[in-house]
Amino acid sequence: MNVLAFGFGNLGGPDLIIILLIVLVLFGAKKIPELFKGLGQGMNEFRKAREEFDREIRTATTQDPKSQPPAVQQPQQTVPTQSSPQGQASGGQENTPQKPS
Repeated sequence: MNVLAFGFGNLGGPDLIIILLIVLVLFGAKKIPELFKGLGQGMNEFRKAREEFDREIRTATTQDPKSQPPAVQQPQQTVPTQSSPQGQASGGQENTPQKPS
């Protein structure tokens, strides 16, 4: 987006003075240092988080591929074979398919 489209690109000296006077009237002289202190702490936290993120990205991209653990291979699936059930009521004989009569 273009910054000038919102009118923020043309701030000059008199405009900033008017904005600072409005902030002074709204928040008062005692609250302004607390406001900027909180703003500074927030900026420091953001900077630290950004640096930590950049550090993690750098270490992830420079990591040696040989040092990564090998990929886990999936076990091969075997098809169970039909076995003859033993010890059933038929006296342990194998079950054979019978032809229809």
